[in-house]
Formats: sequence, structure tokens, C-alpha cells
Amino acid sequence: MGNFFLLVVGGAASGKSAYAENAMKNTGKPLTYIATAQVWDDEMRAKISAHAARRGADWTVIEAPFDLAAALRALPGDSAVLVDCATLWLTNHMLADHDLAAAEDALIAALAACPAQVCVVTNEVGQGIVPENALARRFREAQGRLNIRLAQAAGTVVQVTVGLPRVLKGASCDG
Repeated sequence: MGNFFLLVVGGAASGKSAYAENAMKNTGKPLTYIATAQVWDDEMRAKISAHAARRGADWTVIEAPFDLAAALRALPGDSAVLVDCATLWLTNHMLADHDLAAAEDALIAALAACPAQVCVVTNEVGQGIVPENALARRFREAQGRLNIRLAQAAGTVVQVTVGLPRVLKGASCDG
């Protein structure tokens, strides 16, 4: 496995992105942020702006809503990379009706080969009620499968709930 050392998982607005940003800053390496979000409306535009303002200007930003594997393969080895987030990346592929298994396989392979120190943020979506519609149920299952594969590949897995980190696998990153 390459340098995929940290998976940060949590619910929406749990503090997982802030934790991941701090963990990557603590590496002391040049910082790269790979954004997977697409701007669909003003609410998403505001959320993206708030995340960018919190991070500050120290980050190089790469937008990769679909080809995350290629973005990871192109990174230099001396950098700390935050992918935020796997959930939006999966959503993009699902809504575009892409081959999810192929995209997921490419992502896992790229993480294994990436020379940079990588952190991936993802949402836990399986702790709520069963969704009422087929698309939401399909998404929940796909996200669960992706999260399991990411957790298996990561050296460290941290769950963030109400802003508090809990190490599930590996060592604390003092985020």
C-alpha cells in the first residue's frame, strides 16, 4: 500500500473535514486539496466557500469530481493530500450512471500507488433509517461498500462525531 494513511469518517457536519485538514497540516508537507464537489446551487457554493476560507491559502486545490484516480496518480511524493470527499465523488458517478465498480477499483488502485501522504474524508450514511426510495437505498449500499474498502486500505481510520475524533484503526493523527 502507498501512503494512504488516513480515512476520516463521520456524519454530515460532524467536524470530519476540519479534523482532516488539521491532520494534514500537522504533516509539515506542502498541502494539496482534491475537491470532488460540483456546484449545483447557491447552498453548495456557500459551503464550498466556507471550507476554502477555513483552509486558508496554504493549499493547492485540484478539482476532480470524477477522475480522482488520475488526480492521485499525478501527485508528487513530498505532498500531503486531502481528498474531500469520497461521498460526493461517489454521488457524481452514481448520478452520471457510471460503472461504480470500475470507478471504485480505479480509486483503490490509485490510492495504493499514490506517492503522496493521503487523507480521504467520507460520510457514514448507514446509521440512519432505511431510505424510502430505490436510488437512496442504492446509494447507501454503494457508500457502505466504498467505505469498507477505504477502511481496509487505510493505515488509520478516525471517526469524527460532534467534533470529537475516535481512532477505529491505527494510531491517532493528533488532528
